[in-house]
Amino acid sequence: MSENNAVIVERRDRVMIITLNRPEAMNAINGELSHGLWNAVHELNDDPGLTAGVLTGAGKGFSSGMDLKAFAAGEDIGPMHEFIQAGAEKPLIAAVEGFAIAGGLELALSCDLMVAGESAKFGIREVKVGLFAAGGGVMRLPARVGYAKAMEMAITGDNITASEALEFGLLSQTTEDGAALDAAVALAERIAKNAPLAVAASKNLVKAAAQGYDEAELWKMQGELMGKVFGSNDAKEGPKAFAEKREPNWTGT
Repeated sequence: MSENNAVIVERRDRVMIITLNRPEAMNAINGELSHGLWNAVHELNDDPGLTAGVLTGAGKGFSSGMDLKAFAAGEDIGPMHEFIQAGAEKPLIAAVEGFAIAGGLELALSCDLMVAGESAKFGIREVKVGLFAAGGGVMRLPARVGYAKAMEMAITGDNITASEALEFGLLSQTTEDGAALDAAVALAERIAKNAPLAVAASKNLVKAAAQGYDEAELWKMQGELMGKVFGSNDAKEGPKAFAEKREPNWTGT
């Protein structure tokens, strides 16, 4: 386990757990948290020994979004904007307890999957304070929850419940309160049983299709990914392990 004041990173075999660690500030995004998260995501991206990650928050909630005091003080939160735009190269699962509100929901939307406790609340509330969700919320919600629910959330600023989020497709599953992290880690471990390069390629193609890339662009992207994945050591190891009736030893290379 490694840590700084605002972000804790833990490895469990091929899964990385990243914890936003400002519970006294509802895990609001300041400079230290922004840099800590981006460093952790780079570690996840670059380490062939890792296949998937889980992003969660310490304390009573996932994140309340921007720390307005830090913003007013001019703290550098640039890395957070980079993460929100780029996400992670490998599958990243948000484990949400309590709330993911405003920029906190936009952080969760930068992940590929979400798991939440049954009492969790989700919302982009910026219109209530004269702003709008400029960290990807208004752009990404339609693909996750559909046009009507996304429009309702964006222009009312009202929260939705975990059961509504599950119904509209924002969540993969709900759990009893307090169990979201365990469920997210279990999901990540299921992912991590598979070949890392193949998993990352599959994730990126699904994401691109959901973002509206046309079929010609998707075929081109797939061709580029095939060269990397099908020529890898793991592509040789998989069939060999199958023939030898054993578990494959993935290296991510």
